[in-house]
Amino acid sequence: MAGDKVEVRISRDLYEKAREFIEETGGFKSVDELVEFLLQEVLSGEEEAGLTQEDEEKVKERLRSLGYL
Repeated sequence: MAGDKVEVRISRDLYEKAREFIEETGGFKSVDELVEFLLQEVLSGEEEAGLTQEDEEKVKERLRSLGYL
């Protein structure tokens, strides 16, 4: 993603859950990348997300199981 980067602070517990999610599922190189992706998805709206309804539900369920939602 283009642009300057800024620091965002999250709890260590949430960070560890995100790190575990990355290790289990792959697809992200770092917690920073995961957080940036999730924020982009939430802020861009459903039309721009590029996920099917089924895929979106799978992502939401996985995030719920990890305690994010």
